[in-house]
This record gives sequence, C-alpha cells and structure tokens, in this order.
Amino acid sequence: MVLIEPEENEETNANVINPPKPRNPSSSTATKTTDSSDDSTAAASATVNGDASDGFETASERDVSDNEDGDAKEAKGNPEDQQQRQHEEQSKDDSSGNLANEDELKQKALAQANDAKLEGNKLFGDGQYEGALSQYELALQVAPEMPSSVELRSMCHSNRAICFVKLGKYEDAIKECTKALELNPTYMKALIRRGEAHEKLEHYEEAISDMKKILELDPLNEQARRTIRRLEPLAAEKREKMKEEMIGKLKDLGNSVLGRFGMSVDNFKAVKDPNTGSYSVQFQR
Repeated sequence: MVLIEPEENEETNANVINPPKPRNPSSSTATKTTDSSDDSTAAASATVNGDASDGFETASERDVSDNEDGDAKEAKGNPEDQQQRQHEEQSKDDSSGNLANEDELKQKALAQANDAKLEGNKLFGDGQYEGALSQYELALQVAPEMPSSVELRSMCHSNRAICFVKLGKYEDAIKECTKALELNPTYMKALIRRGEAHEKLEHYEEAISDMKKILELDPLNEQARRTIRRLEPLAAEKREKMKEEMIGKLKDLGNSVLGRFGMSVDNFKAVKDPNTGSYSVQFQR
C-alpha cells in the first residue's frame, strides 16, 4: 500500500516552524498614540500654514464668504434699481445744468435792462422825454422778476414818472410812482414825485399824505415839512369849496322835486335847539 501525504502549505509550515510572536499590547497602544500624535501635528501644521486641503472650513471663513457674496450682490444690485439710480443721477445733473443756464440767462437779461435804463437817463438829460420813456419801458420788459432786479425796476417806474411830469401827464406820473412804491415802499423819490403830481392836479389831501409818509421815513426832511405847511390852507379852501358845491347840487335836486308841489328848499329852515344841540326842520312860506 502506498501512503499519500497531504501537500503542506508553505505558510503553514512557516508558521509551524517559526510561530508568530505574541503582540505586546502596550507597544500597540504606543504605536497608535504615536500615529495619532503625528496626525494632530500634521493637522496643526496644515492649520498654521493655511492649508485648506482637509476640506473643512471654520465659522470665520464661512462668514467672510457669505459677506463677500452679499456685498457682491448688493454692489451688483437689481438691473431695474441700477437704471433708476442712473436716471435719478442724470435728472440731478440735468436739473443743475438747467438752473445754471437759467441763472446765466437772468443775469444777462438784468445787464441788458440796466443798459436800457442808462440809455434812458442819457435821453432824459438831453430833454428827449419820449425816447427816455421808451428806454425805461424796454428795461422793464427785459428785466427778470427776481429779487436782484427790484431796485432797477422801481427806479425805471420812478424815472418814467418824472418823464410824464415833464410832459404834463400827471395822472400817468401818479400811476408810475405807485408802481415804483409797490416794489419799494420806502422809495423817497417816488413819494416826492407822486406828491408833486398830486399837487399839480390839486389833489392837496393826497399830496399832503405823501409828504407825511416822507416825514415818517425822514423826520428831518424840511422840504416835505414846508410843502405840508403850504398845502394845508389850500386843502382847507378846497374842502369848503367842495362843500358849497355839494350843498348847491343838493338844493338843485331838492328844488327839482319840490317844484312839482310849488315849493323850494328855501321854504325849509334848520333850527338848532339850544338845550339839546339837535336840529329840526321847519317849513316857512
């Protein structure tokens, strides 16, 4: 009989011949500890060197990333909002440009008005009152209605008034002085010229009123004071004359009515009661 022996495995034989040595638990633990320490050292080194290859991010990194995205979105904005902002900026630029152009035009117009006024003064000095009136009117038409032109316009109205006085057109002179005083209520020359025009038309009460306004502005104005003293008697005389004229008109009216009944106002007499001071009308034939 032939015996067949089983085929031996080389690894098995090696283990049988050289059995593996048992592992030392403490050695294994030390190895693991060493490996863990190396990993921690490597991680720390990566953190110090800013190596982000480990795939983790810190809270600060995430916050910075989010803020950068938000800032970028905010900077970019909605296209409609960008168009609106651009439109508003363009409108502001256009508005500023229009205001600058408008102000420049007003200044040019004011300069032209002043030139026309100066030409009017020259013509007035030469005795050409009609020509001066035209130049002052041109200045008033050209001068823009703005605070800086108030003085020029009031002067042009006052100068037109003196032209009308020279031409004997006192009513027109009064109107021009009134316009000048509406622009500048303390304009002394306009008050004097209007007072003179009122005196020429025998408007003594109105002339005295203008002289009193001058004294309110300038209490030491002797010309106005003398004018008042001169005009007051004339004003009183005119009042009496107007009263007589009014009574005469009333009598005429009464006679026209009473005449139908065969009477006149002469048949009626006002009698004053000495005790009460009142009047009573008595009929007399």
